[in-house]
Amino acid sequence: METVKTEYNHRQSAATNRLADRVRRWIWRTAKLAAIAAVAGGAVYWARFAPVPVAEHRVERGEIVAEVMGTGTLEAHFKSTISPRIAGRIQEVLADIGDSVTAGEALVRLDDVELKPQVEMAQASVDVAKATFDRLEADRSQALAVLEQTAAEHRRALVLLPKSAISKSDADKATAEWKTAQAGVTRTEAALVEAKKQLLAAEKNLAFRKALLDDTAVVAPFDGLIVQRQRDPGDVAVPGSAILSLISTEELWITAWVDETEMSRVAVGQPARVVFRSEPEKTYRGEVARLGRQADRETREYVVDVRVLELPKNWAVGQRAEVFIETARKKGVTVLPTRHVLWRDGEPGVLVHRDGRAAWRGLRLGPSGKESVEVVTGLEPGDRVIVPADGKSAAIEGRRVSSP
Repeated sequence: METVKTEYNHRQSAATNRLADRVRRWIWRTAKLAAIAAVAGGAVYWARFAPVPVAEHRVERGEIVAEVMGTGTLEAHFKSTISPRIAGRIQEVLADIGDSVTAGEALVRLDDVELKPQVEMAQASVDVAKATFDRLEADRSQALAVLEQTAAEHRRALVLLPKSAISKSDADKATAEWKTAQAGVTRTEAALVEAKKQLLAAEKNLAFRKALLDDTAVVAPFDGLIVQRQRDPGDVAVPGSAILSLISTEELWITAWVDETEMSRVAVGQPARVVFRSEPEKTYRGEVARLGRQADRETREYVVDVRVLELPKNWAVGQRAEVFIETARKKGVTVLPTRHVLWRDGEPGVLVHRDGRAAWRGLRLGPSGKESVEVVTGLEPGDRVIVPADGKSAAIEGRRVSSP
C-alpha cells in the first residue's frame, strides 16, 4: 500500500511540474509578443506622428537661362588624310602625332632611287631635241639665204633674157636653182616643225618625270596638327592609303545630337556651354555654327555643330562632350532649384508647410536652366519650400514636419 501511495505522489509531482513549465512558457511568449507589439507600435507612431526634420528654401526672383542639351564628340571642321599621289616605299615619315605643321611642309618622303635616273634621262632627251632643233634652225637660215640669192638671180635672168643678154640655158638654170632653193626652205621648215614637236614632247616628258620625283615628297595641304599616324618607313604606300591624319585647329566643333523636339528653339549663332567628360566640373565657351538638315529615323535626333571657342589643355579629336545651348534668358522671374521639384503622376510640384504638415502644391514650370527652373504659377517670391533634412527622397506628404 505504501508503494502505491508513493508512486501516486510521484505522478502528481510530475504533473504539477509540467503544468508549471507550460505556464512559464506561456508567460514568456506573451511577454515577448507584448514587447514586439510595443516596439512596433512605437515605430508606427514615430513613423506616422513624429515630426520629420526638414530644410527650407526661400523662393526668390532671379535670372533663368534656358538651355538645350546635346551629346556629341569633338571633331575638326577641316581635316585631311595625308596620302601619296604615287605608289612607292616610304623612306621617311617627317611628322608624328602632336606635331604642328605648316602648309607646304614635307611630311613624308618616298624612295626616289628609280625616279632620279628617269629625270636625268628625260633631261638628256630634251638636250638632244634642243640641239637638233637648233641645228635645223641654222639649216633653215642657210636655206633662206640661198633662196634669197637664187631669187635675185632668177629675177635678173628674167630681165636679161628678153634683151638677149644671157642665153636661154642660163636663164633656165637660174630658174631651176631658185626652185631648188624654195624646196630646200620647205624641207628645212618641215624638219624644223618636227624637231619642235619632238622638243616639246621631250620637255613634257621631263616635266612629268620631275613631277613624279616631286611627288615623292608628300607635303601638308594647310596649317594644322597631326592627330594620327598609320604608316612607318619601309611600308609601301599607294594613292589613297593613309599615312598621317591632319586637322586644322582653327575650327573645332562638337558634333552634338539634339532631340528633334528642340529644333525650333535652336539657331545659328546662339551661345553655348561645352562640358568635356574629362573635366565635368568645368565649362568652355562655344557657339552654334551649323544645324543639320536630316534627323535620325531611329533616335529622332539631329546634328547641331557647336564651334568650340575654348579648349582644355589636353584634348583629343573624338572625345565626348555635352553641349548646353542657350535658347532664352529671362530676368526677374520666380526661380526654383530643379533639385526641389518633385513629380507626381507626371505633374511637377513641391512640398510646403501647411498647418505643421508637409502639403503638396502643384506647379506650372517655364524654361529650365543649368540648376534652376522658372515657376510660372504655384509659388511666389517669399514662399518656403521644404525638403527632408537628410536629403533622401522619402515620401513625407501629410507628415508632421519640423524645421530649424
